[in-house]
Amino acid sequence: MAFNVPPRANPPARAEDPPPPWGDLSLRGEARGHTPPRAPAGGGPATLGATGRGPGLGSGGGPGPGRRPGPASRTSGPAGTSGHGPGHGPGPGFGELPPLHAALISVALPGLVVSAEHGQLTGHGLEGFYRHGRRLLARCQLKVAGREPIALQGRSISADRARFFAVVRTPADSGPDPEIAIERLRQADGSERITLRSSSPRPLRLPVEIALGTDLADLGAVAAGRAGPELPGSVHDSGMRWTAPGAHAVVSAHPPPADALASAGVLRWDVELPPGGTYTIELTIRTDRPARPPGQAASHPLPQAEAEGDDPRVGPLLQSGLDDLRALLVRDPAHPVDVYAAAGVPWRTGPAPAEALWAARMALPLSTRLAAATLRAVARTQLAGGERESGRIPGPLRDAGPHLPPSCTGVEATLAFPVVLAEARRWGLAESEVAELLPAAERCLRWLRGCVREDGYLGEPGPAAGLARAETQAHAHRAAVLGAELLREYGRPGAEECAALAAGLRERFREEFWIEDLAGGRPAAARTADGRHLPPLGAGAAHLLDTGLLGAGRLAPGLLDKVQTEQLARLLGSPAMDSGWGLRGLGAKEPGYNPFGHRAGAVRVYDTAVAVTGLAAAGYEKEASGLLRGLLDAAETFGYRLPEMYAGEQRTADGAPLPHPAACRPAAVAAASAVQLLTTLAGIRPDAPAGTVALCPVRSAPLGAVRLSGLSVAGEPFAVRVSRLGVGMVEQAAGRLQLGG
Repeated sequence: MAFNVPPRANPPARAEDPPPPWGDLSLRGEARGHTPPRAPAGGGPATLGATGRGPGLGSGGGPGPGRRPGPASRTSGPAGTSGHGPGHGPGPGFGELPPLHAALISVALPGLVVSAEHGQLTGHGLEGFYRHGRRLLARCQLKVAGREPIALQGRSISADRARFFAVVRTPADSGPDPEIAIERLRQADGSERITLRSSSPRPLRLPVEIALGTDLADLGAVAAGRAGPELPGSVHDSGMRWTAPGAHAVVSAHPPPADALASAGVLRWDVELPPGGTYTIELTIRTDRPARPPGQAASHPLPQAEAEGDDPRVGPLLQSGLDDLRALLVRDPAHPVDVYAAAGVPWRTGPAPAEALWAARMALPLSTRLAAATLRAVARTQLAGGERESGRIPGPLRDAGPHLPPSCTGVEATLAFPVVLAEARRWGLAESEVAELLPAAERCLRWLRGCVREDGYLGEPGPAAGLARAETQAHAHRAAVLGAELLREYGRPGAEECAALAAGLRERFREEFWIEDLAGGRPAAARTADGRHLPPLGAGAAHLLDTGLLGAGRLAPGLLDKVQTEQLARLLGSPAMDSGWGLRGLGAKEPGYNPFGHRAGAVRVYDTAVAVTGLAAAGYEKEASGLLRGLLDAAETFGYRLPEMYAGEQRTADGAPLPHPAACRPAAVAAASAVQLLTTLAGIRPDAPAGTVALCPVRSAPLGAVRLSGLSVAGEPFAVRVSRLGVGMVEQAAGRLQLGG
């Protein structure tokens, strides 16, 4: 698929970005370039989900979900050719991706299984079991009495499991009602349980066949439609085995089949079902690389939390978000004790430093453990050499919308690091861990001070050189303000320089980034080196409202003054930006608007959550409440598993949000947004070092009364209730915390 952006060549890989050490989950055959998927300039190879630096900080980027992977490398054949074996249908053309919106995706990284709603794995599209980015099983087709089951229902029952129901009509059926029901429980860890249940009044003897097959292809090749033919299998123990250079997969069955045909990949059983009886077959898919999903560990960085209230949807929203975020956690291969969130499945299981940091930041009300582990993992990728590059955290370029060239290589992650550390300390991160991570934050802040241009703005990298984006200035300003306070409280040098940088940026931004017009004005999306404005209004402006948390429960000052903030709140709440389902990536009246376009009109959950939080904190509860209710309504239609983005079509009375066919679901920042949205209602502002916590709840109580439990402040359990009148009450907290605000 292609995005509605002006054509441009893929940017070259940055040679100065070395392969980071924490990338064993990056998709194999990953792509160079970070623009939306299209054929690479000059006919060179392109691959899936891309950093251009080999395995490592792969398909992710800053907290801008939605970059789509490019097509896989063309080394094994012409672009768009199929070469499919049994069970394979034609793949998408070069530069396209198979649709995902109707797929059931079960994930517990490094395990992943993609299924159609009918439950049969046919090998079409992305269907199959994956581990570490390799498809271990592409086909798993069941026949009972020589017949395909009649699919009735397929649905996800948790982040890592899906259940399918079907029936089979046999010649022995005495009437129109089927007597054999089939349940299939499929798990991302590489197992499937198939249960046949008889309602027949007489004993039945039924032949059961399961046809298996795989190509052992990398996900990148599968996505590009070039997985290659199925591999020949061999009978192995109680199942089948397939081997390819550097990989193999084994499927074991229990009970063992009565017969196995290697040439057809078929396992057979003669099943005897007594009246009302059941028969279960269990399949286990394995390979050399074991799965160790962090989300299933006994000691977990994301503990259980609960939400309840007048609106019954708050509980499922939080639970689903937590389940998805746990399922996306992966281990730093060099330091397995540290885990971080992958950006999303299936396209972006490689580390994305900025998105991992933002997901950890949004999860701070639950625990500081994920933030600490993510900060340690990211710190290990920080560059040390070169005067201008020292302190930068490498990251990929990403698409920035139809009016801007791709940008953000290493900018957002570098600016996020000191922010997440400073706020994690407020929530209760241990002083010893802060001290361990403080040198990396200092290097980020030195990089920031050294890269600010003569005009006082932080410029963009790569093809966007010369531009100063408003969103980037918001990230830089927040890092400077929170970083200055962090350095000052630890007696470290550089605090005053950071504070002066932030003050100068505020003064310039309010004068030079604001576009006056008859409608009250707007912030420019970007400013060129010669002072020209790029005026399109997009969701990136919401980041101007995210100022960050300081000590004593204070919010940091923002780049906009009070009048400008009020006008931005009005714009974000207008029909041009609020689709009724959330905040559009680009205003509906702007040139280049495309309701399906990443940063060109689609609703991105992360940006909407940022807008809700920022608007509520600034006192614009009407606009915040409208966006919050729209997003919650959308979450309900998606079964509370929010995708990274969906279409920004205007809401109608009888409508539902349209899915984006290539959006990751689940996605880390979308899942973590559930935590941020609900805790925003309570307005929790802790200062653990000072032993205080303030509550600034949303007074309008847009969802009625809400109670949140299982949170954590200062390392102790924390529970809070907000009444229908918008009054906040702490129900459980550490004894040493004093309530303020």
